[in-house]
Order: sequence, then C-alpha cells, then structure tokens
Amino acid sequence: MYVLCRKVRDKKMEKLIPVKTKEDIFAKYQDTPIGKLFEYHNLKRLHEKQTSAQLIIGMCMDNRKRISIPENFAYVIRTGGGNLRFNEFQVSYSIALGKVKSIALVGHDRCGMVNLISKKEKFIKGLLDIGWEPSVAEDHFMHFAPMFEIGNEIDFVLSEAKRLRLRYPKIEVAPLFYKLEDNLLYLIRED
Repeated sequence: MYVLCRKVRDKKMEKLIPVKTKEDIFAKYQDTPIGKLFEYHNLKRLHEKQTSAQLIIGMCMDNRKRISIPENFAYVIRTGGGNLRFNEFQVSYSIALGKVKSIALVGHDRCGMVNLISKKEKFIKGLLDIGWEPSVAEDHFMHFAPMFEIGNEIDFVLSEAKRLRLRYPKIEVAPLFYKLEDNLLYLIRED
C-alpha cells in the first residue's frame, strides 16, 4: 500500500514545474501579477512600492510557509488547505472593490488538511485538553472535517482553480504549489 501511495504521489509531483529564471514562468503569466509573484518570491526581485493590490493569494494557513512579496502587492487569504470555498465573500470583495484581476492558489506538500480522518483522535484530544466536552469536540470534528478535507494537494489546487474560473470568468486563476523542502513556488502543469 505504501509503495502504491508513493508512486501516486510521485506521479502527481511530476506536474510541478520549477521556476528558476523569468523564462521558466509560463508565457501566459509573463508580465502579469502571477509572473511578478514568481519574480518576487523565487527570483528575489527587489520589492517595489505598491499603491494597490495586484492579486489575491489564496494559501494554506500552515505556519511553515511564507511568501516574499512587497507590502500592498496582494490580498492574502489563508485558510486550511488554501480552500477558498468558505471565503468567497473576501474573494469577491477583493475583485469588486480592490479591482484585482488575478488569483494565485497556492497548495503545498505535507498539508494537514489531507487525510483529516487520521487526525480525528489527536484533534479531539487537543480540544479536550482545553476543556471541551468529548461529544462536543467529536461533533465539531465530524461537522467540519468533511468541509475542509482536500484529498491530494495538487488535485485540490487544480480543482479549486477550475471552480474559481467558472465563478469569476474574467479573472486569471493560477494553480501554484509551494514545496516546503526549498520554500519555492512551482507552476502546475494542467492536463
């Protein structure tokens, strides 16, 4: 079973495209806020003064990741797994009032929102340790875990990008990936 899971994970990782030079950025993202995101974070472009947000970055709340961008460059929405399904008002606000035209969805490896059911006992114990009643803690987990389970990180980012493209058809939506081992952003090849 472990070997099969590893093969599936390795196959998914083959979709990742490293960005080590400006030319590595997909042509459709060149000279866009998505391209600039790669330039700032991966390529260490000097941070220029920004007067307004250029994009929305939807990313996981995970504390192991940090994106290097100038102040005022992006609205950043951090939520479990980078799941924006329950944050659409903030997305719409950023588009309608902030006038952003791009969304960068950033998934990452070893995300805690994958296989949530395996974390059920530890989750409940953590709430019991701070005074929750056992039945309330279990009900809380069982109510919310299905909403926030993302399955495979890459597949989730790709499906969320498709969903947001349908919801906001005139907005550029880029599915991206952050590797914890090197703290860099990667493009995801969409097939």
